[in-house]
Amino acid sequence: MFPIYDVIVVGAGHAGCEAAHAAAKMGSSVLLCTMNMNTIAQMSCNPAMGGVAKGQIIREIDALGGMSGIISDKSTIQFRMLNRSKGPAMWSPRSQNDRMRFAEEWRLALESTPNLDFWQEMVTGIVVKNGKVQGVKTSLGLEIKCKSIVLTNGTFLNGIIHIGEKKMGGGRTGESASKGITEDLINLGFESGRMKTGTPPRVDGRSLDYSLMEVQEGDTNPEKFSYSSKTSPVQKQRNCWITYTNKEVHETLETGFDRSPMFNGRIQGLGPRYCPSIEDKINRFAERERHQIFVEPEGWNTVEIYVNGFSTSLPEDVQYKALRKIKGFENAKMFRPGYAIEYDFFPPTQLNLTLETKLVENLYFAGQINGTTGYEEAAAQGLMAGINAHNKIQKKEAFVLKRSEAYIAVLIDDLINKGTEEPYRMFTSRAEFRLLLRQDNADLRLTPYGYDLGLANEKEYKQTQLKAEKTEELTKRLEKIRLSPNQINEGLEQLNTAVIKEKITVEKLIKRPNIGLNDIININEDLKEELKEYTSPVKEQTEILIKYKSYIDKERQMVEKINNLEDLKIPATIPYEEIKALSAEGRQKLGKIKPQTLGQASRISGVSPADMSILTIYLGR
Repeated sequence: MFPIYDVIVVGAGHAGCEAAHAAAKMGSSVLLCTMNMNTIAQMSCNPAMGGVAKGQIIREIDALGGMSGIISDKSTIQFRMLNRSKGPAMWSPRSQNDRMRFAEEWRLALESTPNLDFWQEMVTGIVVKNGKVQGVKTSLGLEIKCKSIVLTNGTFLNGIIHIGEKKMGGGRTGESASKGITEDLINLGFESGRMKTGTPPRVDGRSLDYSLMEVQEGDTNPEKFSYSSKTSPVQKQRNCWITYTNKEVHETLETGFDRSPMFNGRIQGLGPRYCPSIEDKINRFAERERHQIFVEPEGWNTVEIYVNGFSTSLPEDVQYKALRKIKGFENAKMFRPGYAIEYDFFPPTQLNLTLETKLVENLYFAGQINGTTGYEEAAAQGLMAGINAHNKIQKKEAFVLKRSEAYIAVLIDDLINKGTEEPYRMFTSRAEFRLLLRQDNADLRLTPYGYDLGLANEKEYKQTQLKAEKTEELTKRLEKIRLSPNQINEGLEQLNTAVIKEKITVEKLIKRPNIGLNDIININEDLKEELKEYTSPVKEQTEILIKYKSYIDKERQMVEKINNLEDLKIPATIPYEEIKALSAEGRQKLGKIKPQTLGQASRISGVSPADMSILTIYLGR
């Protein structure tokens, strides 16, 4: 009935979709297994993509040839570039999306991908022989053979949904939990744990009074995620709104604390620090009189509203009463209550940097099974797992990015070397080279890799090369173009910046704070005509490189020093337990994680600088 597949992907969420698409596009025969074909790429929580650091990840996925950026663009109902008032390292694209269209676009994309088959059924276990995967087992008793497996089970592994004192098995509302895989993995020697996440109630938008809320519009000139010409910026946009909780809301919520699974011990899983439930917020930040609530439409034509900031597992009657005390929600009708969900995860220190497990060959984990939270983090892992599963089967070199090359690398490196004791979420602060890892240059950083892998096409690669060439060309031109006081001073006065007394290059003017290349171009008609051939992305790239040159140069120097350590390989057979000069914790952590390079060893939590010196000497360096 089934051939022997190169790759079986279990789970069709964000991680599974990217993994299946990547491996199939690269030439592997792929089977995507899901319990429900109608929920492929379901946005289980908020209908949005990107945000701080997450938007950078979507751009990186797109630059490598993944699909999340394209799918997001095709289903966008609002687009905003966050943190524009800060430096370019902090600029983060975010889209509000049509939930139904997002899932539909992903399914259409997967169905049009050659080499990709689908199977709707619960996978209940994996078949392993001599430490190597052989296939998967299903609830119908089938055994489907394969050469590699990517597990992307999301919140479904032994999932339990909590609403007040009620609890039920489930991986998502209305969907059953996945049974059997955890037990198989534990029997194989894997360590597992429990995590928790939550979601807010959904309400009927027709019952809300938006006049009492703050309107949140999209950008006037919206951008998009994908660098390719396959998508266009959204032409019309839907508004979102902001409102706030108040003292009455908090008091109402507190009446249900005795029935809250968060506080009475029924939930044992580790919850997300940076996306807490509303009851957790008012308990931890009792001094705050209000919390922000984002009122987000679920799509173009639906009245369903996502109440962002009101994630809860309190009893449904308490949720309803509290919601109606929020300004604008006085007559709110609830479609369904919020809930918390507990699920199994596997500490990611059990993986290699390729996301292949150390215990079982050709078995890969991606997404929330690794202890992460968020669509973007999951999609990035899925992409990398799909690429590496394909490369391993084809006996090609593993694809591992450096921390200085991508947020994706920071994410994976953190997980493998530090592990996580709570759902891991990406922030710009986690990346030490964030000025190099901007959202505007992900194509320049990563499209050459995508092209070499066979994921990015020649047109996209040439487009990236042209952008790099034009940026270099424009930079050199701006170093030579000189403007005299009579050409520029009137405009400088209008911009509230100092006038000039002698000719000055455009490059030097750009280095001033609060003045950009477009400001200078708009002052001088001759300059506008001279530079009209350059696209907006090229101008933006050039301005950033000129304005932040000294900082960028410093980061690049740091990267060079660190890359020297990354190039120093550590033999897999090194007997850490016998190196008594290492600290006890150092020996334990190094022996468990088995770093491949000195650079990786230096980032393992518990390995001290003294341990690194001893290890370096031991290796004869």
